[in-house]
Amino acid sequence: MYDYFISGGPVMYPLLACSIIALTVIIERAIFWISTHLKRDQELVNEVLELYRHKKWEAIKEKVSGSRDYVIRVLVSGILHRDFSMGKAMESAASEEIKRMQRFNSVLDTMITVAPLLGILGTVMGIIHSFDVLGQTGGVAEPREVTAGIAQALITTATGLSIAILVLFPFKYFNSKVEDAASIMERYATSLEIVHEKHAQTQKETEGLK
Repeated sequence: MYDYFISGGPVMYPLLACSIIALTVIIERAIFWISTHLKRDQELVNEVLELYRHKKWEAIKEKVSGSRDYVIRVLVSGILHRDFSMGKAMESAASEEIKRMQRFNSVLDTMITVAPLLGILGTVMGIIHSFDVLGQTGGVAEPREVTAGIAQALITTATGLSIAILVLFPFKYFNSKVEDAASIMERYATSLEIVHEKHAQTQKETEGLK
């Protein structure tokens, strides 16, 4: 492996840096999503919606205390702003949650783009080296020098493409997790808004009877 790395030339060092950065981000995001999944409390979400139907504000406050479920945070934001703009409050809270979930995804996206480009750069440098040797010797007097340049070209290309391909899978997976979370937040936020609108309609009908 060491000989393979050295044969790739100087471009292998930035490629190594790209792979380390990508691996670090992948591990961090994997831990984040595992932690997020463990913090989910579907039963509590349903309970909050049910308590809101019965306008039990204090009970909701007690139930959500200490909860780290991102859906609960969005719903609580809407409940706190129920007399002003519930929808916008939840939209803002959901936006913050999505921003937190997308953290470092741009780094993976950059690695997917940069790694193949560095590989191509290594390829060009290797070919230039090979032609330079051919030009100096006037032929193939030093075949090892020529093959070393070709090897450098192939190794960097293969390494860059390998990094990009391997990083692409977790990148797509993390993006799909963000989309799923956004869909869940939207679904429960809509449910809360429907309940709130029913409360408002009932209140108007009661005031009309008076």
